[in-house]
Amino acid sequence: MRSFFSKRELKLSRSRTIAAIICMICVLATYWILTRPQKVEPEIPTVILEPAVKDDVEIFGEYVGRIRAQQFVEVRARVEGYLENMLFAEGTYVNKNQVLFVINQDQYRAKADKARAQLKKDEAQALKAERDLKRIRPLVEQNAASQLDLDNAEAAYESAVATVAMSEADLAQAELELGYTVVRSPLSGHISERNVDLGTLVGPGGKSLLATIVKSDTVLVDFSMTALDYLKSKERNINLGQKDSTRSWQPNITITLADNTVYPYKGFVDFAEPQVDPQTGTFSVRAEMPNPKQVLLPGQFTKVKLLLDVREGAIVVPMKAITIEKGGAYIYTVRKDDTVEKRFIELGPEVGNRVVVERGLAVGELVVVEGFHKLTPGMKVRFGESEEEIMINAKEE
Repeated sequence: MRSFFSKRELKLSRSRTIAAIICMICVLATYWILTRPQKVEPEIPTVILEPAVKDDVEIFGEYVGRIRAQQFVEVRARVEGYLENMLFAEGTYVNKNQVLFVINQDQYRAKADKARAQLKKDEAQALKAERDLKRIRPLVEQNAASQLDLDNAEAAYESAVATVAMSEADLAQAELELGYTVVRSPLSGHISERNVDLGTLVGPGGKSLLATIVKSDTVLVDFSMTALDYLKSKERNINLGQKDSTRSWQPNITITLADNTVYPYKGFVDFAEPQVDPQTGTFSVRAEMPNPKQVLLPGQFTKVKLLLDVREGAIVVPMKAITIEKGGAYIYTVRKDDTVEKRFIELGPEVGNRVVVERGLAVGELVVVEGFHKLTPGMKVRFGESEEEIMINAKEE
């Protein structure tokens, strides 16, 4: 057996070894290429944007109100007598000075006739005393009558004149009481049912309340506001209950009826209590509301919506774009290079699903309203369509 290899065999063995190494390197290289981690490109998030807009924002307060009549008058009998007649239909509209009731007039007419007769008698006595005085004066000048006679004549005349004045007052009183037997409406409005039946003794010794009249073509709405709302109004120089010609709007109310419909007329706040109730921390406010069709009934409760302020030219953004944390409220805005910026802002009042931005944002800046939870400052984003835009585009197609 040979103990050595020939040159040819050595050369062949070396070539095989090199080929095996090369194959192994290729296998390892292929394995490394196939199994190495692939470099993942960062995904650019898609967000929904809306521009910050300028708008006139109306700020309302909601309260519970109670409706009452502008005027509520009790019709009462001012003289005593038996009720003879009723000249109206219960629950209908009556006019001012319309005759409503008639009380028995016999005794008052007789009293007036007696006073009238007494007045005529006293006038005759006064006329006689005046003639006597005129006759006696020349006689005194001629010393044909004494001074005492003149004094007596003057006293008789003055007494007769005073008696006439007293009789005139008695007649006026009697005629006034006679007039009170005809009960008239003190105002125009809707009258209630009668409180007494015909034939009942009414007046000072009997029942005096005959009916009530409500003037409800205009009603008053009473409600209570919190002291906080009052302070907010004062900060904006708004005085409730007073008209301000320098403003383009006035504090007015709208009310919601029992069937949840909004009453078509608006009322103006014409009075605010100058002090706060210490027990409730509220103060009373009153508004005047037109009621031409008598839809609003005195005594009913209703929801009141009061226009407290109008922020003219305010910057507003959707409420869903705001994030609030301990450091304050912030939003994400998008720059011109499509990168996002975390912006802290100062919030104003909320109105519906929008909020007023007092500081930190300019009109027209793009605000992220959806997709901001996965953002970090400086990140690039791309823009998607909001639901409103998708619906608009679908309609256009």
